[in-house]
Amino acid sequence: MHIGLIMDGNGSWAAKRSLPRAAGHLEGLKVCKRIVKYASQLGIEYLTLYVFSTENWKRPDQEVGYLMNLLAKKLPGEMDFYVQNNIRIRVRGDISSLPEDAQKGIQYTLDKTASCTGTTVVLCINYGGQDEISRAATRCALEKPNAKITVEDISAHLDNPDIPAPDMIARSAGEHRLSNFMLWDSAYAEFLSIEALWPDWDKKEIDLIIEELGKRTRKFGGLAHA
Repeated sequence: MHIGLIMDGNGSWAAKRSLPRAAGHLEGLKVCKRIVKYASQLGIEYLTLYVFSTENWKRPDQEVGYLMNLLAKKLPGEMDFYVQNNIRIRVRGDISSLPEDAQKGIQYTLDKTASCTGTTVVLCINYGGQDEISRAATRCALEKPNAKITVEDISAHLDNPDIPAPDMIARSAGEHRLSNFMLWDSAYAEFLSIEALWPDWDKKEIDLIIEELGKRTRKFGGLAHA
């Protein structure tokens, strides 16, 4: 099973409590750990989290700087948690334009968890679905100049071509948009909007996703089986 999560509502959670937005992001990070641990316990194979989009650079410099600091320090700082829960961390997105310390923190985490065999957690960092497709098409064109680019070619040149498409994408805070998240892979993904803000999520939201996925009839363009 592969679940994609659009984590929305950190700022709203903080505003409701008259706290700075950074407090919402920190609480959201704590929730990520709870959700990842529970997904691991359930045996969910892949969990993709929308951490920082290509559009998030438009946010105030102070907020962006805080998020980059989390990637530089908090992400690699959770190494004991990853190893204890057999979590492998992968990345989706173009991290080459991130601050150097953030890049180093990410790469350290990728290297140290590469041998873990449990749940694979894919972090979408400086990620946008349109950007990913554009980068994949560019790689195809360089590899096969003057040749027709097929659907299979694009799929093979995405950031993590070995990871299967998501079965369900869920979004917090009651929002109903994909917001440039996994546009190629989501062609036949189920979608679920959950009212709770991301910092308020717990096991019950993951249980709801799994329960809802079990109710859906997935035809992939064909006919439902009797």
